[in-house]
Amino acid sequence: MRRRHTSAGAELWHVASFQGGARLTWQGRRVLAVVPARGGSKGIPRKNLVRVGGRSLIARAADVVRALPWIDRAVLSTDDEEMAEEGRAHGLEVPFSRPADLASDLGTGVGVWTHAWRESERLLGEYWDVSVYLQPTSPFRRPEDVERTLAAICTGDHHAAATVSRVPGHYTPEKTLRLSGEGLLSRIVSPSHRASRVTASATRFGAIRCWTTAGSSSTTA
Repeated sequence: MRRRHTSAGAELWHVASFQGGARLTWQGRRVLAVVPARGGSKGIPRKNLVRVGGRSLIARAADVVRALPWIDRAVLSTDDEEMAEEGRAHGLEVPFSRPADLASDLGTGVGVWTHAWRESERLLGEYWDVSVYLQPTSPFRRPEDVERTLAAICTGDHHAAATVSRVPGHYTPEKTLRLSGEGLLSRIVSPSHRASRVTASATRFGAIRCWTTAGSSSTTA
């Protein structure tokens, strides 16, 4: 059995035998990667095929998957055949087509992720303990970032983890105002909360999200 260790000495993955062969697992947990790529993006049309440094956004997401040997399977969730072909060309499986309601502007990331996880288990006949969600629109995401995010679940006994970005001090809730449709301003945080007591804030972005089985059944946003 091989083990890989962090600087703190925590085990990250090991080789487990199965059916006469071997597979890598993360602390004994099987991992599914989901890469979402619908065809109808509005801001930048067909953005998941846009090339950065000579490689499409889908290809760059697949590159990260390929660099992480403990990912058991990696699927592309799409409603578009050209996106599907690009995914297959770079080693992603496309065992299903994303339903129209999840490919619309009203489709949610959680809905897409949950559908992909359940359909992959149904169609591929396998079960995963953890899933990582890798949006192609974060092309500079690094494999070690994915490992750190997953480690936050496994070593902290959490059900979910995500990458976040620190909110600048002048954009924190204590200093931000709500603007109504009538042009009226109101505070987001009560005036009694003094500005000198501003707390650190963060906003989630889509580079990496991880769920365990328990997290996927309880997360609603």
